[in-house]
Amino acid sequence: MTEPQSEQPRTPELSGVDLARQALVAAKEQARARGAAVQQKKQARRGGLRSGARADGRDPLPLGAAINRLITERGWETPAAVGGVMGRWPQLVGPEVAQHCEPQRYDEDARILTVQCDSTAWATQLRLLAPQLVARLNEDLGHGTVKMLKVLGPGGPGRRYGALRAPGSKGPGDTYG
Repeated sequence: MTEPQSEQPRTPELSGVDLARQALVAAKEQARARGAAVQQKKQARRGGLRSGARADGRDPLPLGAAINRLITERGWETPAAVGGVMGRWPQLVGPEVAQHCEPQRYDEDARILTVQCDSTAWATQLRLLAPQLVARLNEDLGHGTVKMLKVLGPGGPGRRYGALRAPGSKGPGDTYG
């Protein structure tokens, strides 16, 4: 009797041409790996990457792109946007309102935009328009950028003390206390 043969798939014997192809593929992979290692050693010896034909992070940027990148990296998006509002104030509120009211400062922590008007009538008018103006500003800058509009009236004239006063005096309040 004969012993039962196992049913293992036989791998075909490679002929001379197939062996040569397989050896060539293995040699190319080894050369590629050695070349990459040599290239890394050269770059380390030279002090890093060198400029080449392809774009990388060290290439020069247009000015606008460089400024946008700087603003993003430093987290200046909100102050830059509010600064843009200061420059575009007449387009945002209209020429008539912009003629009588101008933005003074923006408190980033409290998200309050302070606006000064040239008359009490315009200050009152702007206080009435404040909710619509805050909505328009947030639409342009992003939701929640401006929470409140602080409206200031016209500043009074500087205080005059008169011709006769004591040297170093700070005015009438100086004599009490």
